[in-house]
Amino acid sequence: MKIKQLGYLSAVLLLTLSACGNEGNNNDENGDDEEIVVIPVEATTVSRGDISAYYSNTATLEAEQEALVVAKVRGIINQVLVEEGDRVKAGQVIARIEDEQYRIEAERAKSNMDRLYNDFKRSKELYDKQAISVEEYQNKQFEYEAQKSAYELAKLNQEHTSIKSPISGVISERLIKKGNMIGTDQNVYRVTDFDPLQAILYVPEHEMAKINKNQPAEIKVDALPGQSFKAHVERISPIVDPTTGTFKVTVIIDEKSEKLKPGMFGRVKIVYDTRLSTKMIPKVAVMSEDETQTVFVVRDSLAYKKIIKTGYVNGSNIEILEGLEDGEVVVTTGQGSLKDSAKVNVVRS
Repeated sequence: MKIKQLGYLSAVLLLTLSACGNEGNNNDENGDDEEIVVIPVEATTVSRGDISAYYSNTATLEAEQEALVVAKVRGIINQVLVEEGDRVKAGQVIARIEDEQYRIEAERAKSNMDRLYNDFKRSKELYDKQAISVEEYQNKQFEYEAQKSAYELAKLNQEHTSIKSPISGVISERLIKKGNMIGTDQNVYRVTDFDPLQAILYVPEHEMAKINKNQPAEIKVDALPGQSFKAHVERISPIVDPTTGTFKVTVIIDEKSEKLKPGMFGRVKIVYDTRLSTKMIPKVAVMSEDETQTVFVVRDSLAYKKIIKTGYVNGSNIEILEGLEDGEVVVTTGQGSLKDSAKVNVVRS
């Protein structure tokens, strides 16, 4: 008996030719020299491992904390103290407005306050001696308190000429130049806190039962191929948007990396279930026909077709729920050329 090892396509062709027979060969007619086709395949064994199910979606990375710094008083910028990319702390002075006018107004308000305070003290002494009426005494008191408030306001305006960052973070945008005339409530800087970054997902309502707070997640960004970053579900909105049929999920990135920036496009996977030490095979081994899934199992150099039931898919592996046992050898490459009980040679496993 002659046995030949062939490539996948050659093996299929030879099977067809062998079925037709060879009239010019008397030995073949007598069955004395029958040719058996051996099809080379690649195979692997059923293994055990952990496999997870996850919900995946896309989102743009955002900073959880970001602030637009605004001017609280009107004036001319005379100092720009930080630039884009600089790190700042909450309360740090990042720019200054000319304060001479505000300083003079504060000094004038203080002088008037001191004068009215002296008047108030004298009126109190007279009132204690019953030399003036209650009404006259209270008027002096009210005048002093009103001027005291005016002084505090003037002093506050002077302090506001020093523009401060409301949060710690990085200067992500500078909107002013030295010498600019700015008005009250005008934007002057944008400060972004990169720690932590977040991704906002809008998940279909039928997935609500799968998503829970503190579930682990993984984020990959197109700008950094091959890298992934650990994350977790931080918040879940309790309501579903009736317009879109989705609910809001906030995912926080746990890993600190200067490579990640707000605005990057990310792909998010939220792991909602993990099965430990479950049976797995490469998903390329599975063939699907209609709603039936099958694999070829190798025993004694013969390939047998088996119906299986699969579970979770994770990366290149697929979970086996029914149909295979630990250690069985399944064909991963070349199964398209196989028929049930075909002779095979495992060339690589």
